[in-house]
Amino acid sequence: MKRALLFLVHLITLVTAPIVQAEWFEVEGSATVVASDSTARYHALNDAIYQAMAFAGADIGTISLLTEFLEVDREQYQFTNHEIRFIEVVDERTRNGKKTLRVRLDIYPSANGCQVGQYKKTFLVGNFDIESPQQAVMGQIYSLGDDFSRVLDRQIDHQSLSFLSVGTTNYPLSKNNPSMVTMVAQDYAAQYLISGKITDLTATIESSFLSSDVINRQFAADVSILDGKTGHEVFRKNYREIARWPFAKTSLVDTASGRFWSSTYGEMLLRVSRDIMLDLESELSCKITLPQVTKVYGDTVTIDLGRIHGVQVDDELSLWHTGAFIDQAGNPRNKVTASNITLKVSRVYDQEAELKVMQPELATSIQLGDVMHKAVH
Repeated sequence: MKRALLFLVHLITLVTAPIVQAEWFEVEGSATVVASDSTARYHALNDAIYQAMAFAGADIGTISLLTEFLEVDREQYQFTNHEIRFIEVVDERTRNGKKTLRVRLDIYPSANGCQVGQYKKTFLVGNFDIESPQQAVMGQIYSLGDDFSRVLDRQIDHQSLSFLSVGTTNYPLSKNNPSMVTMVAQDYAAQYLISGKITDLTATIESSFLSSDVINRQFAADVSILDGKTGHEVFRKNYREIARWPFAKTSLVDTASGRFWSSTYGEMLLRVSRDIMLDLESELSCKITLPQVTKVYGDTVTIDLGRIHGVQVDDELSLWHTGAFIDQAGNPRNKVTASNITLKVSRVYDQEAELKVMQPELATSIQLGDVMHKAVH
């Protein structure tokens, strides 16, 4: 009866799909069993949900809202006020230390998500330092921080809905040195910067006379997101995971190799990089993207966003004047003031665009550094 009812719901959904834009997705998620079977199940379920939502074009930043519910071991999950309405675990199996779940999801992609209608925000990824280099002795993985930064760079650039990465940098990035942060952000045309530090790479070894030693290794990192305009910290979180270290204690491990990233430990690091990206989607995707005026020539204006950010010909933007003042306490402050000026994109390049002022008589009031906001119809 339950199977028949599910089929009926499925059939009704398919019939009404053009109206409610709902779709069923069936995917497989997997995770290596390390700490416990339940933890592996949770990671595998998250993996399946991420794949389905990314394919459906849904707001992947809302996956974190389901976390506390997914930690409960159930065959079915039902939600309201979320793009995912129903989850069913169709099949679950554990083989060779890996948990695999086949999951069916009912997804209603929203047309009102923060990623819809917004230009993409740019990130610069700082190379992660290893806080205690002696913890990297096993495997000689002293380059892990740089290689993890490059993986995070690709994760954001290829899989994020709201962001793109402009690369990695060796410059030290810290909220304690905001002037350095703003200078680097300007050089790389980055709206946000990621500063990270690996804080734990310790390992525990379970020795056995009958088989090879089992090595489990920690990975913990402090991640900080800095605003490129002010240098201030806007988000901070610590990430911690553990995974099987499949290499011999005395072996030299190349953390840039495919062998490393396809190992159980490398798979865990890929999951952490995805978790960071999803947290960025959750925390920052709704922040307004503000193109900045870089050139003014008559009634033609150039901004610092282009095709890669999602700018298209005929986009309409409203202009805000920027300025500075000294408050009563003697502190410098920035301000933005709304104007009556609107502009339309006339030409788009990869990383910049030209716009025509729709009120030519007001063009002389536009200054370098003024910002714009895309009009959403």
